[in-house]
Amino acid sequence: MNSQSSQSALNNTLENEPAYAHKPGSERDKDVPTLISLFNSTFEDFNTRLVLGDDEPIYIPVGKDKSYHQIVFAHGFFSSALHEIAHWCIAGEKRRLLEDYGYWYCPDGRNETQQADFEKVEIKPQAIEWAFTEAAGRKFQVSTDNLNGAEPDREGFTKNVAAQLALYKADGFPPRAERFINALENTFCKKKHDDAPGADAA
Repeated sequence: MNSQSSQSALNNTLENEPAYAHKPGSERDKDVPTLISLFNSTFEDFNTRLVLGDDEPIYIPVGKDKSYHQIVFAHGFFSSALHEIAHWCIAGEKRRLLEDYGYWYCPDGRNETQQADFEKVEIKPQAIEWAFTEAAGRKFQVSTDNLNGAEPDREGFTKNVAAQLALYKADGFPPRAERFINALENTFCKKKHDDAPGADAA
């Protein structure tokens, strides 16, 4: 990604368009079942399933209740699913044996120092989420996730995520992320073509 395209992507993601994930009570995204099926088939060899949750997202490793690992995403939101998958794509083998990869999450209401720490660890997963979102033919928006705490520097954070995305595009994504980017492109580009008016015409 060159500097011009980076700036273009930055401008797109900062647009104040309505975001489905910020509309409580919205109908569930019609592409979520396709996304769940796609992830589960793509990563069958990792014994890991994408699971639609009701509340907070969480990663749950194999345990007494389930014989497979679960990536639970929130409220049926497509963007939440992509975000949680991005975290999974970064987590190492030992981390994937721990609930929420063994990390402590500092919730909404963070002070400036806590928010800065939060953003540092969110740059890589949100860069991967951005690539996933593009591959699915959607528009990405960063999440600073601190509505009741210190005012985040949304533009600065977006620039950092965009820079990391550019590095990944230049140097390569983590293997599982690369695999899922390809799966998303193959599925959603084809779906977009199939859903287009006149797609069945001879």
